[in-house]
Formats: sequence, structure tokens, C-alpha cells
Amino acid sequence: MSMITTLILLFVIALSLSLVFTPMVRSLGIRFGAMDVPTARKVHTEPIPRIGGLAVFLSFVITSLLAITLIPNVSHFYKFSFNESLGYVGACVVLCCGLWDDFRRLNPWVKLFFQIVAATLAFMGGAKISALSIGITGVHFALITSYVVTVFWFLLLINAINLIDGLDGLAAGIVFFTSAAMVVSLTIKGQYLAASYFVILGGAVLGFLKYNFNPATVFLGDGGSYFLGYLIALLAVQGSVKSHVGVLMLIPLLALGVPIFDSILSPVRRFITGRSMFKADREHIHHMFLNLGLSSRKVVLIIYGITMFLCVLGILMITIRGRALFGPMLAVLLVGMIFLVRKLGYLEYLAFDKFYGWFQDVTDITGISQQRRSFLSMQIEVNRTQNMDELWENVVEALKMLHFDEALLCVDDGQIWQWQSEEGPDLLKPENSDSGHADCAYSDGLLKMEIPLKDNGDPDFLGKLVVIKDLNKGEIQPYTIRRLESLRRTLIPNLKRLKKPRTEN
Repeated sequence: MSMITTLILLFVIALSLSLVFTPMVRSLGIRFGAMDVPTARKVHTEPIPRIGGLAVFLSFVITSLLAITLIPNVSHFYKFSFNESLGYVGACVVLCCGLWDDFRRLNPWVKLFFQIVAATLAFMGGAKISALSIGITGVHFALITSYVVTVFWFLLLINAINLIDGLDGLAAGIVFFTSAAMVVSLTIKGQYLAASYFVILGGAVLGFLKYNFNPATVFLGDGGSYFLGYLIALLAVQGSVKSHVGVLMLIPLLALGVPIFDSILSPVRRFITGRSMFKADREHIHHMFLNLGLSSRKVVLIIYGITMFLCVLGILMITIRGRALFGPMLAVLLVGMIFLVRKLGYLEYLAFDKFYGWFQDVTDITGISQQRRSFLSMQIEVNRTQNMDELWENVVEALKMLHFDEALLCVDDGQIWQWQSEEGPDLLKPENSDSGHADCAYSDGLLKMEIPLKDNGDPDFLGKLVVIKDLNKGEIQPYTIRRLESLRRTLIPNLKRLKKPRTEN
């Protein structure tokens, strides 16, 4: 029996087992209450069993055991190794962790812990990324670096599949196309044992997909998505040449390009918008497609098409000799990614002005910016003043730095200090009220702020600072309000200090 015939046989066995096990597992989920109940962020409208990943797991394990024990073309390449078996123990760890979460919700940090434990078992079993090499260029990793890179690889693929599992048949279909691409690539490279595992995985997933495609009657659940992501990560590393990660490793990266992109972008946009890194939302790639008015089925088919294109691209990259087309292919990917990001509306999270504004705030608060240090110097000068006139002169200099046009300082004993820039009109008109405090009129198009000079919890009212800025002459800066508050805090103790001798007399 030829190797191709063997691969077809394994595919049929895994497919058949999956077609049998999935309805059984679905009934099990209904019986024990492992149901995905619709919520605001869910697309389905009725409770659906969410432990379908168990059927994929059983189909994969049983077919693999049959292959390595009864089928000569596979058993010839297989040699039992206790170390390698640790990787499959890790697969059971993530499966059990996910299944537990399907029945009873786990804390995100607990799930992350078990994912790291599973990745560590794979690393201990020899599935480690110890070098990165493409063509003649490469870099070797030290033990600690190799461990970190390997764990990151597993976490990336596990959570990529988990995050994309939001529409009927989406995650399972992507895994099927990825498995098909890996079978072709590994067969070309002569890695028949690894190709056999991916054939089995593809058959198991396709059988499950019959019940999971829209309208779905069973879901993968976290157990299934964790298992599939982990298994792809494990088999991809094992299928590479002696732990040297070369072009072959680009296949799962490209084939899983959509979920990987989503898993990287999700924490970035949550960080930018100030939300919890683990908080679920409806802003994943498939949700953004739905927001364009597309049906769930159309969104899945579109992402299938993107995945198939990426799979073909990945296969071409390992089959075409030389690197003449390598650059153009990457350019096509980059242009496509930019188009996708723009089309789905993600540019609002990645806009340059938002990053630049955030960077300005950071440099201003930390005192790195020259303007912040200059303003701090002016605050120090305010602390050194010996009388009210000197204090007002320094306050005026500080307000000039903030590009205000006029200002008025009114203290509780009725004294008033006023300043007006040379270009500004006479817009402040102090009028003594019965309380002895100044009132100020202002015109259209101006920003006016009245800042009370009073400590929180302190009954003494020291006065107020009134500032005016003509917005027609220039916009207010992002840091202006923050620095005005700093100036207020500087003024209060100095007003108390300078008024103290007068009060005592």
C-alpha cells in the first residue's frame, strides 16, 4: 500500500469516527448541562452543547493509535519515546482545562496557567524552538530564550483558535484547511509521520464540521479550541527539522493568519481603550465582518477564502526555489492586511494621532518633555517669591508658557492683579461685588476658566484665578488643564505663606 493510499485511509477512518462520536458527545453535553447559553455577545439564539471538541479528540487519538500499531506505513516511522509522549500529555491538560471551563467557568489566569503548564510539558518532551532559520540566515536560542519562544508559540496558537471560535464552523474550518496545507507541505518534505497526524486531524475536524457548520448543533467549546490550537503548535514543531524553525513553520503561521492576527490585535485594542485584557467583547474580526451587514454564513465563507489563499501562498513559499518571489509575496500579505484593517474599521484603534497623543501624555507626566521641565522650573520660582507682586509676575510667566491671553488674580481681601497679552483685546473687566470677589465678563469664541484657590477640606477661601484664551488664535494643548491644576496647587500654599505676616499684624 502506497503512502498516499495510507493517508487517504487514515483520513477516512478519522472522518468516520468523528461522524459517529460527535452526535454522541452532543447528547452527552445536553444531558450534563454543558450548554453555550446565548448572551449579548453571542450570535446564536438557542442553547447549544459546547463539548464537541471531545469528539475530535477521541477520533484523533483512536485513529492515531490504530495507525502506529496496525498500519505498517505509519508504524515504520514511529518510535515510542517517553519524552515525546509528554507533549501529548500536555494536549490532555489543555483539553481537560477547557472542558472544565465548558462545564464550570474558570478564571482567565487559571486557564493561562494550565496552558503554560501544557506548553512546558511539550518543551520538556523535545518540542522546542531552539533556533530560527530561513534560508542561510538564522539565530540560535539559549535555553531560557528557547523556552520563552516555545511557550509563546503554544499560547499564540491556542488562543488564536479559541478567539476565532465565534461563528458556526469558523474555527473548525480554519483548522481543516491548515491541516490540509500541512499535509501537502510535510509530504513534499518527506515527513510522513507528521503528515499522518495532520491527515488524521483533518479527518476528525471535517467529520465534526458536518454538525458544527451553520446552523450548528454542537460547538467545539474551550476544550476543543484549546486542544486544536495546542495540537497544531505541537505537530508543527515536531514536523520541523530537528527543532530548527524554517520556512515549513510559516505554513501554520500563514494558514492561521486570520485568528493569529485577531489574537494579537485583541489585547492591543483592549489596552488602548482601557479595558481588561481578558474581557470578552464583540470586536473580533468575525464580529467586524458581521457589522458590515454580512450574514454569519457569508462571513465564515469569506474567512475560509482568506485562509485558503494563505495556505496556497504558504505552500508556494516552501516549494518555489530561491527567494525571488519571497519579497513580493510578503508585500502582497502586507497590502492585504492593511486593506483588511482599514475595511473592518480597526484603524480607529491604530490611528497615529492616538498613539502620538498617548506618547505626549506619558512624556509630559514623567517630566521627560522639555516643556514640562520648563513649567516645573516656573513653579519653583513661584515658591521662591517674597511678596504678592513677585508671585503674580511668575504666575504670568507660567500662563504665557500655556499660551493664555489674559488672566486675573482675585484674593479674598479684595486685591486684584490683572495681566493682558499685547495682542489680546480687553476682555476681562473686574467688578467688585459685595463679597469683595471679582467678576469677569467674556466674549464669544473664548475659553474662560475660573479656578478656585482653596484646599479640599479647608474652610478658608483664598481667592480665585481667572484665565482667558482666544481659541481663534490657537487650540488648547492636551496638557494645559493638567498644568493649570499644578499651578493651582502651587499657588495655594504660597498665598497662605505671603498673607500670614499681614494676618498676624
